[in-house]
Amino acid sequence: MIRSDSHSQEFSLPVVEVRRLLVRYGGNPSPTLEEISLSVPRGSVYALLGRNGAGKSSLVRCLLGQQKPTAGSCFLFGEDVWKHRARLMARIGVVPEDPDAPPSMTARQLSAFCARIYPAWDAPSVESCLARFEVPAGTPYGSLSKGQRALVALALALASSPELLVLDDPTLGLDAVARRAFFDELVGELADRGTTVLLTSHDLAGVESMATRVGFLKGGRLLLDEDLETLKARFRRLRYANEQTEDREYGQELSAFDAVKVKVRGWGVEAIVSNYGDEAFTRFSALEGVVDAEASALSLEEIFIAVAGETPAGRNA
Repeated sequence: MIRSDSHSQEFSLPVVEVRRLLVRYGGNPSPTLEEISLSVPRGSVYALLGRNGAGKSSLVRCLLGQQKPTAGSCFLFGEDVWKHRARLMARIGVVPEDPDAPPSMTARQLSAFCARIYPAWDAPSVESCLARFEVPAGTPYGSLSKGQRALVALALALASSPELLVLDDPTLGLDAVARRAFFDELVGELADRGTTVLLTSHDLAGVESMATRVGFLKGGRLLLDEDLETLKARFRRLRYANEQTEDREYGQELSAFDAVKVKVRGWGVEAIVSNYGDEAFTRFSALEGVVDAEASALSLEEIFIAVAGETPAGRNA
């Protein structure tokens, strides 16, 4: 009974929990990560997004127990990863930004090697994945293309039936076909397995097709952390003619929407807002001076650029 209760308690905990994580390198006065806190529920796909230098890779290294943070802690399955790394890594699959393996070993030999380490290794799934994308299992790893190496890394990461899959920008540098193959394979596998995923990526279109929750990093700070559908529901692009545009007296009418970015066009005003609601839009459309108002949905990439881009909110660009 005690064992059953313990298992039930672990199952209710976040698979990943980061608590007030601080990372500072050398004497740099600005931390790479500044008191980051986030959690990844079991069965979810969490996308951590940020521009180069935002701190994504530092967070992943801390999460995998490869780097000790300056302050704060990372927990996997409710346990401190720095204290229990060896045991916890057996439950995790990892696909790094630049997958590495002995260049003379083939994918089949790599699979056989891993089978000695993981008791539940699924060698047939590796062969099946490679066959679907015509990656030659008998070719030395060093002779494979970057896209083929990424697919080998994914096949190997999934073959141990991990409870958590960590993907650190795995499609960086891949062409469009290879990126699509990678994400299609990943989506299909996750639908069958129910594996929890934490990924970083610059391919926001690929992320949008599979993520359930997203976090935006900028300058070492977590700007937002929420369900993807909630995020997309509250962001909109508004376009409208404004009788005050020529006098530059614009923007006040947008106060109810928490405008992130406002631009004056020749025909009127275009704004990206973060607090959209249908009823508020109806009232907005009826305001004096607001003409032909339109609201349109935004992609994840458009939201990311508006929130984590370099242009300050409310300025022309």
